[in-house]
Amino acid sequence: MNLSLGPLLYYWSREDTFAFYESAADWPVARVYLGETVCSRRHLLRLPDWLDVAGKLAAAGKEVVLSTQTLIESESDLKVLRKIVRDGRFLVEANEWGAVRLLSEAKVPFVAGPTLNIYNPQTLDVLAALGARRWLPPVEVSRSALAALLDHAPAGMETEVFAYGRLPLAYSARCFTARHYNLPKDDCQFRCLDHPDGLPLATREGKPFLTINGIQTQSAGVYNLIDELPSLRELGVACLRLSPQSRHMERVVKAYDAALAGDASAAAGLAKVMPGASVDGYWHGRAGLEHDATQHG
Repeated sequence: MNLSLGPLLYYWSREDTFAFYESAADWPVARVYLGETVCSRRHLLRLPDWLDVAGKLAAAGKEVVLSTQTLIESESDLKVLRKIVRDGRFLVEANEWGAVRLLSEAKVPFVAGPTLNIYNPQTLDVLAALGARRWLPPVEVSRSALAALLDHAPAGMETEVFAYGRLPLAYSARCFTARHYNLPKDDCQFRCLDHPDGLPLATREGKPFLTINGIQTQSAGVYNLIDELPSLRELGVACLRLSPQSRHMERVVKAYDAALAGDASAAAGLAKVMPGASVDGYWHGRAGLEHDATQHG
């Protein structure tokens, strides 16, 4: 079992983004997913910039995967998607079914992303026939549901699980960050740049509830499966996805790497560098914002 660095879900400056991936080249991750998956208005980095970063990471020994946008809303979005499919140098993660169609028609192998909503082995069979060689279950799938699905999964397809980060729960044509600032989506003034780990929302009682990230809704808590490695191994999961955060990501990666190597103390310091409370309810078949105290003390 190895580690993947998931696509950047937030909007950071060019300088911060380049610096992040320059550092990531030395982290103990087997692969890095690159590209804008949330909002096409986030264009401080264009596709040529992402491809330049991809080349540098590949030269550093990382497997590079180009992640596609989750909501395709315009012809310009389609043009970018077609360019990604045609590039041919790197594996592609398909995050909506239009990307699956284009990749299949091009006879290009791909990763089936978590937003394809794969809940049954029949869908996995279809994706395998179309060229998928790795897949991610939706983030709300429990251990027991994943186990049942993998009992009938096609042979030879790797399973990757979202193991760390704020959970991407939903996408909308509306921009919630712009709405928060009473701005129209098309004149959002790129306010997402002010929130490098998303904009937290609380209930009227002041309890953390959700995080808004442009058109994406995320969990308030940070999904954290570092204490679930034995069960993940037992299921035959090949890769764990760690979702980028703006600070201390290297420490997160090294904690997971140490835990994979058998260091029982690796999880202890993780709470100090997380941008929210630890949650793992979905994995245990309960409400996502819950935390399994029986497993974690």
